[in-house]
Amino acid sequence: MSMHEAIGETQRTLTMVEALREALVEEMRRDSRVILLGEDIGVPGGFGGAFTVTLGLEKEFGHERVLDTPISEAAIAGVAAGAALGGLIPVADVQYGDFIFIAMDQLANQAAKMRYMSGGRVTVPMVFRAPVGATTRGAQHGQSLEAFLMHVPGLKIVCPSNPYDGKGLLKTAIRDPNPVIIFEHKLLYGSKGSRKEASGMQLVMHVPEEEYLIPFGQANVVREGDRATIVANLLMVHRSVQAAKVLEQEGIQVEVIDPRTLVPLDDQTIFKSVQKTGRLVIVEEDNLTGGWGAEVAARVADACLGYLEAPIRRVAAPDTPVPFAPVMENRYVPSVERILQAVRSVL
Repeated sequence: MSMHEAIGETQRTLTMVEALREALVEEMRRDSRVILLGEDIGVPGGFGGAFTVTLGLEKEFGHERVLDTPISEAAIAGVAAGAALGGLIPVADVQYGDFIFIAMDQLANQAAKMRYMSGGRVTVPMVFRAPVGATTRGAQHGQSLEAFLMHVPGLKIVCPSNPYDGKGLLKTAIRDPNPVIIFEHKLLYGSKGSRKEASGMQLVMHVPEEEYLIPFGQANVVREGDRATIVANLLMVHRSVQAAKVLEQEGIQVEVIDPRTLVPLDDQTIFKSVQKTGRLVIVEEDNLTGGWGAEVAARVADACLGYLEAPIRRVAAPDTPVPFAPVMENRYVPSVERILQAVRSVL
């Protein structure tokens, strides 16, 4: 192989959709117990789910392993939990995360509790993929749901912000013996080879061809700095990095941390950063009251109070349903300007 070819190979880039699809293909080839469940995920020549993640997989794996379901999220969750208890590893796809509420009994009362109630004699190795985030689709198709599921003991919560993390975390989720919810922001799917969302990011990233896994509970320090710490997830990671770049032009170095998983949460990396910077801003797209940011703030206040040189600030959406009108949605979702305002208020 020439040097040019070698460089080209190492620089292979994928969108989030392509990275997630590759993770599913690799795990289905590795383990015949892995099956896919969901609405419109295996239509021949069809959709590949709402956002094309499973496009074409029925050709290789057949409809015994890529199962189209009725429009019933309660049934999808119930079949997934039952299949997991029966020895399979189901990866379920709900077209929009908002529909998880229909499946909450199966997720919170069944899947999350079976291992505990059986004294560890049974496991529930299932994955629930749920697209989240406001994308001009209104109040019933644009919510951020992390805090709801984070509150349920027994569920693991994963939030990939880029294609590299998406693939590595999904592969880890499929191999985990516990139920895992993986939230995927619709604006991070990318438009290359996938259905394009209005205002979606052109997000492509180097994703190695060789196999890799990303452990749960290991945050990513996206940018290093010493003046303040920003903790953000999903789309807000990218807006926080944009804010950090603006501040860098002013000589202010801000640290940006992506937790990657909210359960388990790598609070030690956050604590270490806050002990260095003395200031914390938490950025989440969910509405403010009871969000996952409140949990992070409480833990930091408990463990790092003596290091804090300013109040902890949270940047979040207001406590209203997600608005439909684009101009209102733009005011609802935390912006780079609001993040900058919060950071400057603690400096």
